[in-house]
Amino acid sequence: MPINVLMPALSPTMEKGNLAKWLKKEGDTIKSGDVLAEIETDKATMEVEAVDEGVLARIVVPEGTADVPVNDLIAIIAGEGEDVKAAASGGGATAPAPKAEAPKAEAPKEAKAEAAAAEKGYGVNPGAAPAPAASAPASSGGRIAASPLAKRLAKEAGLDLAAIQGSGPHGRIVERDILAAKSGGAPKAAAAPQAAAAAPKVAAAPAPSMSDDQVKKLFAEGSFEEVPHDGMRKTIARRLLEAKQTIPHFYLTIDCQLDALLALREQINAAAPVADGKPAYKLSVNDFVIKAHALALKRVPDANVSWTDGSMLKHKHADVGVAVSIPGGLITPIIRDACHKSLSAISNEMKDYAARAKARKLKPEEYQGGTTAVSNLGMFGVKDFAAIVNPPHATILAVGAGEKRPVVKADGTLGVATVMSVTLSTDHRAVDGALGAELMAAFKQLIENPMGMLV
Repeated sequence: MPINVLMPALSPTMEKGNLAKWLKKEGDTIKSGDVLAEIETDKATMEVEAVDEGVLARIVVPEGTADVPVNDLIAIIAGEGEDVKAAASGGGATAPAPKAEAPKAEAPKEAKAEAAAAEKGYGVNPGAAPAPAASAPASSGGRIAASPLAKRLAKEAGLDLAAIQGSGPHGRIVERDILAAKSGGAPKAAAAPQAAAAAPKVAAAPAPSMSDDQVKKLFAEGSFEEVPHDGMRKTIARRLLEAKQTIPHFYLTIDCQLDALLALREQINAAAPVADGKPAYKLSVNDFVIKAHALALKRVPDANVSWTDGSMLKHKHADVGVAVSIPGGLITPIIRDACHKSLSAISNEMKDYAARAKARKLKPEEYQGGTTAVSNLGMFGVKDFAAIVNPPHATILAVGAGEKRPVVKADGTLGVATVMSVTLSTDHRAVDGALGAELMAAFKQLIENPMGMLV
């Protein structure tokens, strides 16, 4: 009986993948464990291994095909002793049906997430009647809230603004509402309660203010190159938009003096054992930052948490994700249990992760999860910035450049020190201001007294 090879789900969130390359060709003998193909997900390139033996009778999906749904048939293997031509011609007819069932399995999750967003006021589905909270077009003073353009268009069209449902922020009437009213599609104020009652509870993200075509018309034809979004960029955009819409961000910034850390780093690197002409390790400032952040979370365990609607997850280990820039986006490999690892182990692990991240060879378990994250733009000369919390994390540390600055010494005299600005972004549902300040104080103490990280 022909063996169907299906597009595998290489991570819990994977829905589609790109079939980058076939490593076997039709007619090749296949053994269990042989690598059949390379699949590109939104974050990595992974290998698909055969679990059965036989002959690769037919390649159904050619290499280079993008957005192949999980559980779609991609190849057919003829079993031992089976006629290869018969398997190639008839195997695909019996492809299983998980593809059709997959949307049913995912729908409840999407519906719950969207419904939760709707209940909290995060966006309105432009295709549905607006929710009552966003539908009131009048302000507290009785003045109708509408943009100047909307007022002008309404006047030209002879439309009554009081009878038009606003879809902008806080029920403000905007251009699209006037255009919809002119075409007969805008709900009237009198019908609002009925429309709101009939509106589905599921709400999607807010519609962009301008469509793709409207944006393109603002630029001269031929003055730009249109580069379609790949899977990674779409995932980054979706997750960051979701994070900013659903997480109440709170920011804390401190300055840390680095002179003691830089001196210790130089001593440790100079003492590194050499093998085959290369030092066993070479510590960076970022390695110290990762270690200090992990140790600070162990000292302030109430900040080492993840928020869920039903409970607070208090983590027993500090698993630190580290943002790594790669072509087309970024990825966050995770240093597991970083508080218990040596600086040299963290350094070598990060170098391995960074190299494999750029080649898109990380495994899902190497970049999914974690309890916090570090984003360092200091090497680009950025003085300070605020990063976006990446759920399920409740915190992320944004690290700026170390630079010479004037400081007031303990004896009251002026001096010069190497100072680094660090900003902690927190999910305010999980980490309050005082708790975040306690975490930052612990981090600063470790950075400015780095010998404590060697104990």
